[in-house]
Parts: sequence; structure tokens; C-alpha cells
Amino acid sequence: MNTFFKSVSLIVLVFTFNACNNSNKTSQETILKGNATLLVDATLMPVMEDQIEIFENRYDAKIKMIVKSEVEVVQTLVKDTSSIAVLSRKLNPDELKIFSNRKIIPKITPIALDAVALIINKNSNDTIVDIKDVISFMNGKNTPGIKGLVFDNPNSSTVRYMNNLAGISSIPQKGVFSFGTNNEVIKFVNDNDGMIGVVGLNWLTQPRPEMQKFVDGIIIMSVKGKNQSDFFAPDQNNIAEGKYALAREIYIVNCQGFSGLGMGFASFVAGDIGQRIILKSGLLPYKVPPRKLSIRNQITNDKK
Repeated sequence: MNTFFKSVSLIVLVFTFNACNNSNKTSQETILKGNATLLVDATLMPVMEDQIEIFENRYDAKIKMIVKSEVEVVQTLVKDTSSIAVLSRKLNPDELKIFSNRKIIPKITPIALDAVALIINKNSNDTIVDIKDVISFMNGKNTPGIKGLVFDNPNSSTVRYMNNLAGISSIPQKGVFSFGTNNEVIKFVNDNDGMIGVVGLNWLTQPRPEMQKFVDGIIIMSVKGKNQSDFFAPDQNNIAEGKYALAREIYIVNCQGFSGLGMGFASFVAGDIGQRIILKSGLLPYKVPPRKLSIRNQITNDKK
């Protein structure tokens, strides 16, 4: 009998310890305090670096950013090795079902409008491209004016975006190349005439100092979309007006399942300060920050 009670007591003790331990882990993190890991689609890294830096400076929080391709980000997210991610798409039904089985409803926060940018060497005479020609090339057809397409990574969000646009499941082997990073694409296009690079716009609007000379050596092409009669560059105005054909929304996907840093960081990025950071980065904020005007009833002459 004593042995039985001792065994029961031990089980209760272990259960209580584990429950307290898990409770402590959760209690150590609030919406503005603690430590968290943020998975970031590699095409969106520059602007998220700025967001994390400002967030950490304002709050008692530490966010570890892990940069991966879109496929790797989603795989890591659903494996529950991290619960917060920045993506250029929402979760699909199969991915949502995984979290539903865990009794978690992912919170999706739109934060910005980005653009898939097409770049070409500065020495090229062509600074415009019809998206129909790009789609034709990706479907294996000979297309005058396109020598080749260069992507950052076969698993990247830009590849997925362009594949969907072209109606194909994978990039063709002929005439289409992939490297490891957006910077490698920019360098390659800078050094090779006639090659069109496909990169996230943010890598061009916020280049690292060592990359500036390579960015200066390329041109961001203007694109004519389907059912359009003119060509438009991927600037904030054209993205806002829906004129640029290769625009896409950016989301923070929070799958923590509790009120932690994921909620606080998403609210920060979607708020006034975070949206101003996005505006300064060259992307389009999901909510354009208002401009405050000071109206005076009397004009005074400051020059005396």
C-alpha cells in the first residue's frame, strides 16, 4: 500500500513540476517582453531587420530572426520549431488544418504591399518588359529580348509567385537559373548583359553598403501586365494604385496560440511606427500613416 501511494505521489509531483515549468515559460513572455524567434522569408529580410531593431530598442524584448526560403519557413513553422513567421502568402488549407489539430487558430496580420522586381543590366537597351513574354519564356518558348531568367532560390517566394503566374509547377531547366540569395542575383545581372533577375523589391530599395555598387549597375524594369496598355515601374505610387502587375501582400503569421511576443510584434509592425518604417523602406504600408498638419490662425514673421 505504501508503495502504491508513493508511486501516485511521484506521478503527481512530476505532473505538477512539468505544468509549472510550462507555465513559467509562458509567463516569462508577454506581448512586449521576453524572447522569441521570427522566421522571415529571405526576400523580405531588409525591412524586417529594421522592424526588429526598433522594436527591441523600445521594449524589453529580444527577437531572433531566422532567414530562410519560403518553403523552409513554412516547413519550420508547421513543425512547431517556431511560431511566428513573415510570409508573402497566407497559409493554405492543409497548413491551417495542422494548427487546427493543435487547437491553434493562426492570426494573420497584413503589414505591407511588396513587389517582385525584374532587373536587367544597366548596359541593356531594354528597360521595359511585357509580362506575357516572361510567361511565354517560363513555359519554354523562344522569346525575343529575354536571354534568361535568374532567381534567388528554387524554394523562394519569387519562384512560387512567378510559377503561379505562368501556370507551371516548377521552373524550367532551360534558360532559367537560381542561386542562393537575392544579392547573388543582383551581382550576376550586374555582370551579365541580357539576363533578367527576379528579386524582392526591398533588396533594391535598401541595399547593404557593399551592395550599392552592384545595385547602381542594374535597372529596375517597368512591366506591362495582362490587359494593360502601358508599362509601370514598381514604385510606391504604382503599387498603391494597383498598376504594377507583380505586387503582393506581406503578412505576419502568428501561431503561438497565446498572448506572446508574436501578438505584440505584429501589432507594432501594423501600427503607426511600424508602417512608417515600411514606408521609408520603399515598400507600401498596408495602412499609410497619416500626415499631421499644424494649422495656425496667424502667420508670424520669424525673419527679423
